[in-house]
Amino acid sequence: MPLKLYNSLTRQKEVFEPLNAPYVGMYVCGPTVSGESHLGHARPFITFDILYRYLMHQGYKVRYVRNITDAGHFEEEGKQAEDKIATKAILEKLEPMELVQKYTHLYHWAMEQFNNLPPSIEPTATGHIVEQIEMIKKIIADGFAYEANGSVYFDVIKYNDVYSKKNQPYGILSGRNLEDQLDTTRELDNQDEKKNKVDFALWKKAPAEHIMRWQSPWGEGFPGWHIECSAMATKYLGKQFDIHGGGMDLQFPHHECEIAQSTVCNHEMPARYWVHNNMITINGRKMGKSYNNVVKLSELFDGSHPILTQAYSPMTVRFFILQSQYRGTLDFSNEALQASEKALKRLMEAYQWLKAQSFTNNTSASDAALDKQLITWVNELGEFMDDDLNTAKVVANLFEIAPLINSLKDKHIAADAISAASWTLAQTQLTIFIENILGLKVENGANQVQLHGVIQLLIEIRKDAKSRKDFATSDKIRNQLISMGIQIKDEKDGEVSYSLA
Repeated sequence: MPLKLYNSLTRQKEVFEPLNAPYVGMYVCGPTVSGESHLGHARPFITFDILYRYLMHQGYKVRYVRNITDAGHFEEEGKQAEDKIATKAILEKLEPMELVQKYTHLYHWAMEQFNNLPPSIEPTATGHIVEQIEMIKKIIADGFAYEANGSVYFDVIKYNDVYSKKNQPYGILSGRNLEDQLDTTRELDNQDEKKNKVDFALWKKAPAEHIMRWQSPWGEGFPGWHIECSAMATKYLGKQFDIHGGGMDLQFPHHECEIAQSTVCNHEMPARYWVHNNMITINGRKMGKSYNNVVKLSELFDGSHPILTQAYSPMTVRFFILQSQYRGTLDFSNEALQASEKALKRLMEAYQWLKAQSFTNNTSASDAALDKQLITWVNELGEFMDDDLNTAKVVANLFEIAPLINSLKDKHIAADAISAASWTLAQTQLTIFIENILGLKVENGANQVQLHGVIQLLIEIRKDAKSRKDFATSDKIRNQLISMGIQIKDEKDGEVSYSLA
């Protein structure tokens, strides 16, 4: 099956066809590093890491660009259009770039904890001021922006008048009607600078107290939030590229404004596929500072937030997110995370045991139906990923396979019930999907294959001690293993099994 992605622009699933296969260009909106990343940020980070991994698995050569917004992130608030970085720097009594460095390091640390692959390029807004100014100059020259008192605004009404005739109105991505926006946009300070209430800032004049400021043809100021991504995406991926990603909350106004700016400059829709992940709620409520339910990632990992009953590991959080298809709703709760923690432990134990086995004893299955079922479950993993990255179904199939592995491990099914070829296929494909595509890894610091070997060695030494009637040594090994959370069970046939508590 070809990969299909839900395109927010067309509101349907479409077969993914790169502009210049096997090369793929993907731009994803990164963090505004004015503070520590929180649980809500984890979903897009992980969603697009999965897409990146899967595209590479399919053989594409991906240039993954994910920016750092270290200046200029503000909403349209007139005089209150304060750069978030500058504002937070004052509060924390740091130079703006000190603040940026602090939270960029924390962001990179969180990405490593989640086992996310680094992007191909990670440009910063402050490193591309020249490109943003040049883009703004071009938009002004083409008649779609205007200067007012040292600030520059994009003329949304004019853009809409011209591009509606080209079937690309302002609102094409979000589905918002411009007339409704004109009626509902609230009155803000300094609206008299704008021709229309819906116009957005490309460049803002820096007031005297503003720390972050750059020279421009319109005086000292700082860039608008939206122009940054247009400039960086164009620089590294060209006038048109394959995929633009981000959270659903960025569809409007951020991505809508990007489309308008880039289209004026480059005369093309910037991206062919617009991919958006859904949000995370907490106990059914939107995450927000006003609800006091914003959970920072460090708080999540150490359990220090008041709404948490325990700490949760990065892999537990990653697995929790993967249990829902990226466009589906996802509600965070302690109970949901606890269930994910237990489920992940069961899955990884079964997988690690399977990975350590060598299947060479049979070439055909004694239970043909069971053999066929295992192959079906394995083959469906790729089919589900091709269907708009449906990780929820992938995980569901892994939990169909895990009990089968445990049945073999616990000798509830015969070793030859399933052919060696089928088990070997399962080994290979589970490694690809669990480790390479889903990006899951063992977190306890020990290599599970090596751990399995050490435990088996101790079991053999214990069996040898028992055969020599050295029960003191036998009991000592058993008790020591139990004290470390490793349960030993002597089977009726003389074999010994173990489980990790």
